[in-house]
Amino acid sequence: MNFLRGVMGGQSAGPQHTEAETIQKLCDRVASSTLLDDRRNAVRALKSLSKKYRLEVGIQAMEHLIHVLQTDRSDSEIIGYALDTLFNIISNDEEEEVEENSTRQSEDLGSQFTEIFIKQQENVTLLLSLLEDFDFHVRWPGVKLLTSLLKQLGPQVQQIILVSPMGVSRLMDLLADSREVIRNDGVLLLQALTRSNGAIQKIVAFENAFERLLDIITEEGNSDGGIVVEDCLILLQNLLKNNNSNQNFFKEGSYIQRMKPWFEVGDENSGWSAQKVTNLHLMLQLVRVLVSPTNPPGATSSCQKAMFQCGLLQQLCTILMATGVPADILTETINTVSEVIRGCQVNQDYFASVNAPSNPPRPAIVVLLMSMVNERQPFVLRCAVLYCFQCFLYKNQKGQGEIVSTLLPSTIDATGNSVSAGQLLCGGLFSTDSLSNWCAAVALAHALQENATQKEQLLRVQLATSIGNPPVSLLQQCTNILSQGSKIQTRVGLLMLLCTWLSNCPIAVTHFLHNSANVPFLTGQIAENLGEEEQLVQGLCALLLGISIYFNDNSLESYMKEKLKQIIEKRIGKENFIEKLGFISKHELYSRASQKPQPNFPSPEYMIFDHEFTKLVKELEGVITKAIYKSSEEDKKEEEEKKTLEQHDNIVTHYKNVIREQDLQLEELKQQISTLKCQNEQLQTAVTQQVSQIQQHKDQYNLLKVQLGKDNQHQGSYNDGVQMNGVQPEEIGRFREEIEQLKSNQELLRNQLAEKDSLIEKLVQSVPVPGESETVIAAKTTDVEGRLSALLQETKELKNEIKALSEERTAIKEQLDSSNSTIVILQNEKNQLEVNITDSKKEQDDLLVLLADQDQKILSLKNKLKELGHPDEEEDELESIDQDDEDDEDKDDDKSQGDN
Repeated sequence: MNFLRGVMGGQSAGPQHTEAETIQKLCDRVASSTLLDDRRNAVRALKSLSKKYRLEVGIQAMEHLIHVLQTDRSDSEIIGYALDTLFNIISNDEEEEVEENSTRQSEDLGSQFTEIFIKQQENVTLLLSLLEDFDFHVRWPGVKLLTSLLKQLGPQVQQIILVSPMGVSRLMDLLADSREVIRNDGVLLLQALTRSNGAIQKIVAFENAFERLLDIITEEGNSDGGIVVEDCLILLQNLLKNNNSNQNFFKEGSYIQRMKPWFEVGDENSGWSAQKVTNLHLMLQLVRVLVSPTNPPGATSSCQKAMFQCGLLQQLCTILMATGVPADILTETINTVSEVIRGCQVNQDYFASVNAPSNPPRPAIVVLLMSMVNERQPFVLRCAVLYCFQCFLYKNQKGQGEIVSTLLPSTIDATGNSVSAGQLLCGGLFSTDSLSNWCAAVALAHALQENATQKEQLLRVQLATSIGNPPVSLLQQCTNILSQGSKIQTRVGLLMLLCTWLSNCPIAVTHFLHNSANVPFLTGQIAENLGEEEQLVQGLCALLLGISIYFNDNSLESYMKEKLKQIIEKRIGKENFIEKLGFISKHELYSRASQKPQPNFPSPEYMIFDHEFTKLVKELEGVITKAIYKSSEEDKKEEEEKKTLEQHDNIVTHYKNVIREQDLQLEELKQQISTLKCQNEQLQTAVTQQVSQIQQHKDQYNLLKVQLGKDNQHQGSYNDGVQMNGVQPEEIGRFREEIEQLKSNQELLRNQLAEKDSLIEKLVQSVPVPGESETVIAAKTTDVEGRLSALLQETKELKNEIKALSEERTAIKEQLDSSNSTIVILQNEKNQLEVNITDSKKEQDDLLVLLADQDQKILSLKNKLKELGHPDEEEDELESIDQDDEDDEDKDDDKSQGDN
């Protein structure tokens, strides 16, 4: 309070005496008036004065206004006036304050009033409870006031809200408010609340913030939306940046998939408003937050895979190759694609397959490299392309091989119809633009990073420097340009390339030393006392010479390790050499480049060091220093140890290869066993079906016995049933074929196991190496023996599994044989029954013929009787006979009923 009075006393233009008295009277009315209307009018008057007379109102009225918030909660109007007044007192957003001194004074007032307000923590809790009121005149000014408090003293207010019960949850409800102005200001409030506070960020995330914010972005039109989309994206960045827990929650919640529509930018002619550019820029940054190289590797990798699976990477590559995209969006898209593919083989392979929509189509990598070596392109764009190329090659030996192969003679397009990545890099390496030289050298160095095979392959590259002259190697051409005294940036780039190329590659060192001019050039550069600008080049020359010593295999008699060290001691001095070597890590731009992989430079002259190269310097500086001071005896001892280690490494490598082959064989055996299991299951299913059919056939057979004396209709039905449920001969044949296949598969497995047993026995017998001590042998082969033991155990398990499979096959065969015999018996019985049925049919046909003959005779007799003149008598007699037969039948029926 003393500070406030001091500020007030120092103001040159404070409130007039009449206004000061008015404010005092209004405060008295607020404090003492019993009528709500009077208090409301007084607070409204204070609100109207609070902007112009902020200090006086703040000093005299703050305590009364807080009391109003506590006691008059039933009246939303007075609460709204009180909140607006407190906001005017605390907020620094005053347009009329344009002078620097008054602005600084205003900021001091805001922070001091905020400190007074939050000194009683219950004031913040009271404000949080007021936000539960749905009335617009209470909720909206409450949101603005709390936002202003967070802007003034964020960490202190965050801590109060964090310990307040349900404090964060109440604020999350603002995002669901149907009134856009409250929802939008709620987003701003949450921005201030989540800034640099991991605990609150986690609570907000688990209160379903991601779902709500993504819904708002979708409703507002994604990248085409207004400033609300921008605010939501900033809040999402607050929640995700440097917060591994929230990043994992975002990925596990399948929210990455919902980002894909953000990058469907539509027709290139639809225009790019400033707001759209801002939104898309923030969206790209949000993708980068999830795949940043500084995140834990596992988290980054899982996000990269999710982005490929949902099509987000494909959508980004579409923007990358589209026309009409603003330069800053294109640059940020390149940087984003870079980090989405960095170290992820699947994504790198996809990127390698992307083509630009040109005629003829060109690979995206080639199109980007064209921009990198084009000095007319913007500097930031060229840096982005270099980063993209580096990320494409990071831990990607396949990609490195593809790039280097474009430089080899056998793969160069002789027609000249298309330009390759290698040709572009060579063109940039030897152009007149020093920035192109540096970028091409660094890019080519990344094609060799931790890849001894490509370092050796690159030695084959030959360049035609001029017509009529023989071609020179790429390695020789690099040293030629170095000796010509080109720009520092060019020489630094070439030296970094040569150091990367020669490190861990004795063959490349031999090629380098084979040119007798190289060592004198390096020693001459190191020995001279040059200016400060040249010290970095001297340090890099010392590093290159040190690499030529440390990785020297002594194959050149004139430049063996010992002779090179003697040259250094004679022409430079060991201490001077080590001092010059130290110039690299002491350079002001070295530490900056070592911090993060992205080459982010404010201007071309700062483009000196590459991130991966700083790692190489850190790795080699110490070992080169030791190598320089070692004696020849120590070198010989070290050489012997190296040879011994190489022999052991060769043995271990041999065993690894053998084990790898055996692993492949085991995998094949496992697959065969899996196949046999499937066949076994199929056979068991077939046998089950066969047993069921046999049982049905037995039932049909019994039914045939019962129905043998019935009419033809029943017999026809029976025959149909037999045909439906009978065993088909082709099925039996198929089962026999499957059993034969099982036999052959089993025999094959047995042969393979026998071969593996023989191979393992040979391995066990061949472990000892003549001339080596048992201790060394045991130390070097422990791992191999462990693998062999595991292999033997796995082979034993396979034998047991095959034995069990064989037993199952035998049981199935027995069951199938039994089924076959049963089928044969039933088939014979069926044939016999069919013969009986045929005989029965024949007998019935004979009876029908006899009956027809008798009917004919009777008819003939009747006709004769008619001719003789006795038709009535005979007919009456026949009728009487028929009647007597009917009576007899009736009597028999009555008798049978009586017996029952």
